[in-house]
Amino acid sequence: MFDLSGTGWLVVGLCGVLVGVSKTGLPGLGILVVPLMAMVLPARDSTGILLGMLILGDLFAAGYYRRIAEWKHVLRLLPAAFAGIVAGWLAMRHVTDAQLQPMIGGIVLVMLAVHYGRLRLGSEDAPIPSHPLFAVVLGFAAGVTTMMANAAGPVMVIYLLAMRLPKLAFVGTSAWFFFVVNWLKVPFSAKLALISAASIKLNLLTLPLIALGAVLGIVVLRRIPQKAFNTVIQLLAAAAALKLLF
Repeated sequence: MFDLSGTGWLVVGLCGVLVGVSKTGLPGLGILVVPLMAMVLPARDSTGILLGMLILGDLFAAGYYRRIAEWKHVLRLLPAAFAGIVAGWLAMRHVTDAQLQPMIGGIVLVMLAVHYGRLRLGSEDAPIPSHPLFAVVLGFAAGVTTMMANAAGPVMVIYLLAMRLPKLAFVGTSAWFFFVVNWLKVPFSAKLALISAASIKLNLLTLPLIALGAVLGIVVLRRIPQKAFNTVIQLLAAAAALKLLF
């Protein structure tokens, strides 16, 4: 299917587990998968393969959290997110592998910086944003970044943190938003030839690992201190993104 070394297969397998964990337990973990996949696969191919893995993870997450999501937030973000997907698709038609790899690294770093800035400003004490432009801007940003690099996780983290959702509602709302958005991306990704029979076969090979990760995510959600764990994951994601840039 793909010319992967032994190390490459290990990385893809690890990413499968991380996708599952990020979907059902720790959304911030998903940002680490983007640069890891782009390090062992051609940048354009990695976006299509990762999309299939994310959709498989979405099935577990949306099923498990089917009664917990706060749909008012999902529906508020979707129109702008769809516009962002279209904009990202138009941009992807003119981007080569050599250009996309550092772009993915840059997108990850910018999103991490924005998320870190939000935390430094004290999101727990900040007022809940009520202006419609807040959802429009973040929804559009989520659409563009998820279409071009599957890197919208931090955008959703920023939005949901600002909404002060309880932990389970936070994960459930994020799960259903991406369940819808990732399926919306499928025809656009197919049009760009990012999805193929080979990528689907690789997705199915990772399914058991994604399922394992989904179970682990459910188990650890209530047990691991979220703040400390997210700090470590953001540092690892930043290191991987820097690797893509240089």
